[in-house]
Amino acid sequence: MRGEAIETPCVRICQVNAERRICEGCGRSLAEIGGWLSMSAAERRRVMAELPARLASLPGAA
Repeated sequence: MRGEAIETPCVRICQVNAERRICEGCGRSLAEIGGWLSMSAAERRRVMAELPARLASLPGAA
């Protein structure tokens, strides 16, 4: 795995929504952020597929 890039949805806007407990930048939960490197590529793709809907559901989302 050395040298292999791990895909990430991180946009370097790390602010946690206190009510939903997800990052307002990427949409991941704190548990997902913490476990990202240990997830399989399939697990990461599954989470990334859910992120647009999560971000759209945040208060103030366009």
